[in-house]
Amino acid sequence: MTRQQARSGSPHEDSTGFSRGVRAGSTVAIAGTAPVWPDGTVDPDPAVQARRCWEIVLGALAELGGAPEHAIRTRQYVTDAAYADAVSAVHREVFGEIRPASTMVVVAGLLDPRWKVEMELDAILPEDAG
Repeated sequence: MTRQQARSGSPHEDSTGFSRGVRAGSTVAIAGTAPVWPDGTVDPDPAVQARRCWEIVLGALAELGGAPEHAIRTRQYVTDAAYADAVSAVHREVFGEIRPASTMVVVAGLLDPRWKVEMELDAILPEDAG
């Protein structure tokens, strides 16, 4: 089975020793992804943060040969239940007709206190993808 890795440029990839995404055969796992812009800034709005997370996640998925319709599971971590509606609306924008299995969990905090959300994704690609 072949194994591919995707990187997003996060400094944590090297310091922690992880990949943004890994493809093993037709299975793809995208790691917990935070809402950080290339210049290190983080928008305070939870919906903007969710969109940024999904942008990074889907970029890694594409790098590994996948597309949004290959998603089978998403996980959304939020630091306040009050963000649920805004974050859910963004999930619906991205995955509305795809409808992967999804979980949203309220957590006490994330690695950076500016982060209000973090996202993960699992996908299964067709045999001929990428």
